[in-house]
Amino acid sequence: MSHNFEAQRRETFATFKGAKGLPAQARVDFIFFVEELDADWGAFEKALKSKGFRTKRLEDGETVIATSGMIPLTPEAVWDRERLATEIALKHDFYPDGWELAE
Repeated sequence: MSHNFEAQRRETFATFKGAKGLPAQARVDFIFFVEELDADWGAFEKALKSKGFRTKRLEDGETVIATSGMIPLTPEAVWDRERLATEIALKHDFYPDGWELAE
């Protein structure tokens, strides 16, 4: 089954509708969960880091957080980084599970 990037994009853009009080820029955490037991976590994290993301593995043993650098907090900018990270994730047997503003 192929990934539906258009549905993912629509969801990201919908998140911004009616949003108020957002900062002009922020770091964004993109959340990914492992899809295959034999996924290469190291290769996934290395590929993300090569594109400017910081990575963190959660203790649940299933999740990687990919944090962007400071980006404009607009639907277009978030989607640009989200799509890039998702493309990398899918190549490494991980699947997107949303995003949130980094702390």
